[in-house]
Amino acid sequence: MKPGFALPAMGLLLLFAPPISAQYQLEVAFPNLNFSRPVDLQHAGDGSNRLFVIEQTGVIRVFPNTTSVAAADTFLDIRGRVNDSGNEEGLLGLAFHPSYAANGYFYVNYTAANPRRTVIARYRVSANNPDRAEAASEFILLTINQPYENHNGGQLAFGPQDGYLYIGMGDGGSGGDPQNNGQDRRTLLGDMLRIDVDNPSAGRNYGIPADNPLVGNSSGYREEIFAWGFRNPWRFSFDAETGWLWLADVGQNSREEIDIVEKGKNYGWRIMEGKNCYDPPSGCNQSGLALPIWDYGRSSGASVTGGYVYRGTRVAPLAGAYVYGDFVSGRIWALRYDGVNPPDNSLLIDTNLSIAAFGLDQNKELYICAFDGRLYRFKAIPGTNIAEAPLPAATRLAQNYPNPFNPATLIRYALAQPGRVVLDIYNLKGERIKRLVQAQQEAGEHAVEWNGLNETGQRQASGIYFYRLQIGEGYVETRRMTFLK
Repeated sequence: MKPGFALPAMGLLLLFAPPISAQYQLEVAFPNLNFSRPVDLQHAGDGSNRLFVIEQTGVIRVFPNTTSVAAADTFLDIRGRVNDSGNEEGLLGLAFHPSYAANGYFYVNYTAANPRRTVIARYRVSANNPDRAEAASEFILLTINQPYENHNGGQLAFGPQDGYLYIGMGDGGSGGDPQNNGQDRRTLLGDMLRIDVDNPSAGRNYGIPADNPLVGNSSGYREEIFAWGFRNPWRFSFDAETGWLWLADVGQNSREEIDIVEKGKNYGWRIMEGKNCYDPPSGCNQSGLALPIWDYGRSSGASVTGGYVYRGTRVAPLAGAYVYGDFVSGRIWALRYDGVNPPDNSLLIDTNLSIAAFGLDQNKELYICAFDGRLYRFKAIPGTNIAEAPLPAATRLAQNYPNPFNPATLIRYALAQPGRVVLDIYNLKGERIKRLVQAQQEAGEHAVEWNGLNETGQRQASGIYFYRLQIGEGYVETRRMTFLK
């Protein structure tokens, strides 16, 4: 079971839609390799074209990035220090120093026991063997006590523009954030942290960037905090082109969310779960909160796995899209967002994989870590060119699924050619209650979820509703659906 996903105490009901005709298929990237619970994949940024895979048990494997590679070597083995007894505990994150080729430093995020805690530590590569690290070189930068075994976050990444180390921390676990850590800036739990590993300050093994948002506060807030209000950020990444920080936050009972994280902002947990109120369950005060750019419900999955904005060249149609997945449903999507127009989310493929992580090689090509022990990548559908994936033969609006529905439903549509798309929800009186899409979209398969809320965030009454798709001035189609509260 993936770190970041645990069954709610009262059980979990998933309403899965039937698979749509996918434009892409996956292939095993390295047929001779198999890993134990791979939770991260990184490259060293040193031009060596090697890949490093983290196994949750406490091992980092390294191998050359060639399809026919026969075996992976052990780069680092710290199983004796790592506590992976809990479902979500273990060795969870890896980041190479921006100057790794010169200094040989890399950083890991793992959980330890007695007391239960998160450890952020630096290691050094061997001076004699580039495929072996020195386990005895551990230098601990930071430890954070963990009250429970789940919601540890785990991702590490260096900012491409500032060179600081970013650390994604969950809320400390249990269910519903009982300590309200997500909203408590006096703790490092439930936060995105940012530290300076090159210039330690007095009394610390790291420094605090001078422009961190809480520097100099007099309220006891932790100055390491860059942003807060997270439940369990399971994978974040920087877009190599824009510098945007994309983050996937695993939900509690109903919503999974994608955020673009900015300095000093509050991303809502436990006040909000996705775009819905959580505590209190309705009428919550949303002032000052940064809502996700995208969220989805249990009709699509139950444990989001964050990915990357694709900037490679092998899969041309995905250029500029944020590719992410869901550990439970096995689905992989492409989310496009420019900061101006509404986001556009498209289902790429519906798999039976437990998708634990995504990773990039030095050429920015994308890989998928799955809990069957394999690494995957996209391949062409037989008889086609992956850069010329088949487009829908006709524009169409599909029946929503599930229908009837509660609490959310997925509306799919296909565009035979690019067009200006408007998708609205109407009640029986013919009144528009929600605009779901208003954007120029590319040809292909698209999907959007409606969670039964109107424009002001009020949940609608049970009954019959209509969804209407308009493309440009020529195409209009309307279908009926039933909402049950």
